[in-house]
Amino acid sequence: MLVLRSFRLLSLVGFLACAGAMAFALWLEHFGGLEPCPMCIFQRIAMIAAGVVFLVAALHGPGAAGRWVYALLVWLTAGAGAVIAGRHVWLQSLPEDQVPACGPTLDFLVDALPIWEVVTTVLSGDGNCAIIDWSWMGLSLPAWTLVGFVALMIWALLAAILPRPTTTV
Repeated sequence: MLVLRSFRLLSLVGFLACAGAMAFALWLEHFGGLEPCPMCIFQRIAMIAAGVVFLVAALHGPGAAGRWVYALLVWLTAGAGAVIAGRHVWLQSLPEDQVPACGPTLDFLVDALPIWEVVTTVLSGDGNCAIIDWSWMGLSLPAWTLVGFVALMIWALLAAILPRPTTTV
């Protein structure tokens, strides 16, 4: 039971969850033949950012106040990912006649527009993002990603709340 109270271990598990999610996304891309849309790429960035925060937290092993700082950083990164994934799920739920037209690739957008316009264009979504290429148990990949981001946020909160193990001298 003391192991479950270790902030470092909980943070390491959070990092491994993020790494596993990224490994699965890359497997789907390279071996499953699924090309990520711009919103998927933004979700990957958020997943990597949350993973980096968890990894730094695991290596640092801060005190009580620091645990809350790391939890807040995970909430910001995973929360951003959850918002993007939620928007993606919403786009996928639109009737066909309301789906936006397909847009250019992310590479083209980055080359042609200032970064803020790239972000706003990607977050507005396009027809490519509305296509459901993969689903499991009735949920699309962005829906599962949304579930994953929410789980990471809850995990970060638990890591901050659970007390550190007491040491005996």
